[in-house]
Formats: sequence, C-alpha cells, structure tokens
Amino acid sequence: MTALLDVILPVFLVLGFGYLAVWRGLFSADGADALMRFTQGFAIPCLLFRAISSLDLGQHFDPPLLLSYYGVAFLCFCLGALGGRFLFKRDWEDSIVIGFCCLFANSVLLGLPITERAYGPDALSANYALVAINAPFCYGLGITAMEVVRNRGSKLRLAVPKVAKAMFGNNLIIGISLGFAVNLGGIPLPGVLTDAIDMMVRAALPAALFGLGGVLVRYRPEGDMRAILYVCMITLLVQPALSYAAGLGFNLATDAQRSLVINAAMAPGVNAYVFANMYGRAKRVAASSVLIATALTVVTAWGWLAVLP
Repeated sequence: MTALLDVILPVFLVLGFGYLAVWRGLFSADGADALMRFTQGFAIPCLLFRAISSLDLGQHFDPPLLLSYYGVAFLCFCLGALGGRFLFKRDWEDSIVIGFCCLFANSVLLGLPITERAYGPDALSANYALVAINAPFCYGLGITAMEVVRNRGSKLRLAVPKVAKAMFGNNLIIGISLGFAVNLGGIPLPGVLTDAIDMMVRAALPAALFGLGGVLVRYRPEGDMRAILYVCMITLLVQPALSYAAGLGFNLATDAQRSLVINAAMAPGVNAYVFANMYGRAKRVAASSVLIATALTVVTAWGWLAVLP
C-alpha cells in the first residue's frame, strides 16, 4: 500500500488532473495539445540530451539489459501482430498496428517518473539507456513491417526513407543523438547553457503528465474490446513477466532489473496512436488501448513494484 500511495498515485494524480481539467472545460483541448508539443518537442528532448550527454555509456549500455528488453519487445510485437491476424481476423495492416501497440511502452512519460519516485533520481541510468534506442527500434520495426505487408515485399526499398524520416525527424531522437555526440566527443558545455537546459528539464515530466491526461480525454473506449484487452494483457502482464525472467537469466544488477521491468510494464504510449493514425489503420484499437492500459497501470505497476527487489 505504501508503494501505491507514495510512488504511483502522485504520478497518476497529475495525469488525472490534466484529464479532469480538459474534461470539465477548465483547460482547453488545444491547450493540452500545445502542452504535449512543448514537452515532446522541447522539454523531454532536453531531458534526454542532458541524461545521455553525461551517462557512462560503457557501464549502462549493457548488452544483456538491452537484449532483455528489446528481445522481449520484439516477441510481444509478434504476439500482437499474430494475435490481430489469427485471433481477431484483422487484415495484416491492422494487425501490424496492434503489434505496435504491444511494442511501444510509455517509458518516458510513465516509466521515468515511476522509477524516479520509487528508487530516486540515481536509479534512472538504465532507463535512459533503454529510452535512447526505444523510438528508433520501435519505429524502425513498425514501419518496416507495415511497408512489407502493404507492398507484400515487392517495394521494400520504399520503406527505407520512411523509416529514416520517422526516426531522424523526431525531436526525441534529435535530443538523444546530440547527447551521444556531446558524450562521445567529450564536448564541454558552458554552464549558462546547461543551466538553461536544466530549467527546461525540470518542467518536462510534470507538464508532460498533465498534458497526457488532457489528450487522453478524446480517446473514448468503444468497440473492439477483445483486441483492446489483448493489447492490455500483453503490455501490462506478458511483457514485464518475460522481461523479468530474461533479467534473472542474465543476472542483471538490481537497478538494471528494476528499470527493465518498470519500463516493460508501462502502458502503450501516445506514439501507438500516432503510428495508427499515420497509416489510418486500427485507430480505435490504438486510442482505446492507450487510455484503458494507462488507467490499468495504476494497479499493475503497483504489483510489479511489489515483486521487484
């Protein structure tokens, strides 16, 4: 009960305040969109830049950690896509979107604040290592798979520029890439610049949580409930369970195991709906999965925190 009250509820209360404010007309839906554009386009890229630029890459970019997370994520993508095709009889395009919903966990807006509140800011290094390649991996896999099924392998070369555009036109990727450049190049940053960036960083997560709550108001759960609940099961139960087992198999350090499981246990992020909207496929499944799984995370994250050392 202490974990629920002290760690999880404050995160979801901020999110709930955003939801309530937009739902009751105290804050406009356009304002929530603008807040999300600020956080995802500027504040969170600053946060990731600062984290990656000062991260000990040799220590925290641990191959067993990355394999434990992304190997399981790939498996869950396959489970989602195959489930969409053979359990729910959707066409392959819809099934790829369902697979993407099972793949793209909300590791930034939920994983980071929950890990920080549970274990402190010093426990976030493994989170940043996972976040650094999350968008390139997920968008690369999702877009490539979608282009393969849309073109049935005949024009696979057309997927390459779309993958590159989705990855390197994304502000989160730009922030991460600049962080790597500063880190690997040993580039010193003037104090006045880091102070300004740190001011942006302090606004990133609370503003993003409030904005996410406001955005979720428009995602009404309706129809396709079997597919939606399937996505919730994969993302909130199957993926963290398999990641937990993989981490034990690789004998990960305690901090890495915590970050691994918490990231794997998060609901699909808004990027799942962005991907569905990009192709005009399974948008209702994606939107409702984001909303319902985010609400369920209040309970499931509590359970995973109780399991973790």
